[in-house]
Amino acid sequence: MKTIASPNISDPLLVLLLAIVALAAGCVPISPRLDARFGEAVSIAKAQQTINPEASLNTEPVKGINGQVGDAIFDHYRNSFRNPQLMQRGAPSSLTSGGGSGNSTQ
Repeated sequence: MKTIASPNISDPLLVLLLAIVALAAGCVPISPRLDARFGEAVSIAKAQQTINPEASLNTEPVKGINGQVGDAIFDHYRNSFRNPQLMQRGAPSSLTSGGGSGNSTQ
């Protein structure tokens, strides 16, 4: 008695199903949170220029901390990553911005 082997149909269907799933996965956005805010910086800049289009003509210095204090704060921040143990021990900070007694509680 001769048996006829039926072709295995499940293999081509499985390959087709995997191909469809792979193609559908390519349509999913990778960063939906970032895409929702795309162009927000440009919109803010346009709004600020609409409010005061001659802002670039103002040559008065910006009021706030002076350059030396800002530079020292930035150096202190950068050094906190180079030597984190020093920052964890609660070393007193010698920087003050504005009034106050200079005591720092970290």
